Amino acid sequence: MSSEIGKRLKISVFGQSHGKAVGVNIDGLPAGELIDMDELMHFMGRRRPGKDAVSTARSEQDVPIFLSGVLNGMTCASPLCAIIENNDTRSSDYSEFFDSPRPSHADYTARIKWGDKADMRGGGHFSGRMTAPLCIAGGIAKQLLARRGIFIGAHLASIGGISDSLFPLWPEKQLFDEIALKAFPVIDDEKGYLMQETILQAAKASDSVGGAVECAVIGLPSGLGTPMFDGIENRLAAAVFGIPAVKGIEFGAGFACTAMKGSECNDPFCIGENETLATETNNSGGILGGITNGMPLVFRIAIKPTPSIGLPQKTVCLSRMEQTTLTIKGRHDPCIAHRAVPVLEAVTAIVILDTLLEEGF
Repeated sequence: MSSEIGKRLKISVFGQSHGKAVGVNIDGLPAGELIDMDELMHFMGRRRPGKDAVSTARSEQDVPIFLSGVLNGMTCASPLCAIIENNDTRSSDYSEFFDSPRPSHADYTARIKWGDKADMRGGGHFSGRMTAPLCIAGGIAKQLLARRGIFIGAHLASIGGISDSLFPLWPEKQLFDEIALKAFPVIDDEKGYLMQETILQAAKASDSVGGAVECAVIGLPSGLGTPMFDGIENRLAAAVFGIPAVKGIEFGAGFACTAMKGSECNDPFCIGENETLATETNNSGGILGGITNGMPLVFRIAIKPTPSIGLPQKTVCLSRMEQTTLTIKGRHDPCIAHRAVPVLEAVTAIVILDTLLEEGF
C-alpha cells in the first residue's frame, strides 16, 4: 500500500482521523533495544494538538498503546504494533464536504478514486492526524540513532515573511535539545513571538498561514546512500512528501544555488577536527551524489497554509454540478508548520535508520 515505507525497517501507518484509532506497524527493529517511554511521550507531546491558541482545539492525549513487539520495555524481534485512540472527534463538522469538497483538500480526489467508499471524516487517512503514529515510529528510531551517536533536530525556519535564524555550519545536540524543550520550536525566541502573532492574526481573520521547517542530522557516517534513484535525498524526499501539506523540499542552499556562481556555491574541502575531511561551507547539505560526505545533513521543507479556513470559498455541489460557496466550521489549525517540526524529525529518523540497517553501518 501507499502508506508503507522502508526496506529493512518497514513502516505501515493505518487508521482514519475519526476512526476508533490510528496506528503504526514497525517491522525490522533490532531486538533488545530499550524504548524510553518517558522520552517517547515527550516527543509525542511536541506534536500533540490542543495545547495552545496557535493550534487546533481538538484535544487528544496521544498516548501509544503497544499491542506487540515490546517485552519488558524492550524490542523483542516481533513486529511492533502500536495504536493511538481517537477520543475527541466531531464528525458532523465534515458532513457537507462529501458533496461540496473543500478547496485544496483531498475530499475531491478521494471521491474520484473511491466514490462514497472512503472515510473522509476529519480528512480520513489523508489527515494530519496520521502523523501521530508516524511519530511513534520516528520517536523510537530517534532513540536508536542517538545510541549510535546520530542526532536529529529541527526548528521552524519561517512563518509568512518572518524567518528564524538558520542552523549553524556545525549544529550541536545541545541546540537540538534546547529547541525541543521550547513551547514554540525556534532558535530565536523574539522571531518566534512574531511568528505566533502572525498565526494569531490569521486565525482572527478566519484565515491560515504557511511556513518552512529546517532539519539537520549530525553524527552521520560518510558514505551512506547510493547514487541516482536511491540516494539519501531521494529517500528523504519520498518520505517527507508523506507528511500532509508538504509542498517542497531543498537540501543545503537549495534554490538559492540558482542565484550563485560556481565559485560561490562550491564547498571547498578542508581538514576538520580529528584530521578528518570537511568542507568550509555546506551548500550541498552534507550530500554529494546521493551519498553523505561527513558534513551535517541539512534540508528544509515548505508547508502550505492550512486549507480549512473560516472564510467563504468557492466550490462545486457535485450532485447538482452547480457552483456554490462553502464556509468551513469546526476546529482547525491556523498554521500546521510548527507542529510539523517533530514530524519531520520522525520521518528523517525512520529514513536514516532504515538506510543504516540496509547498508550494515
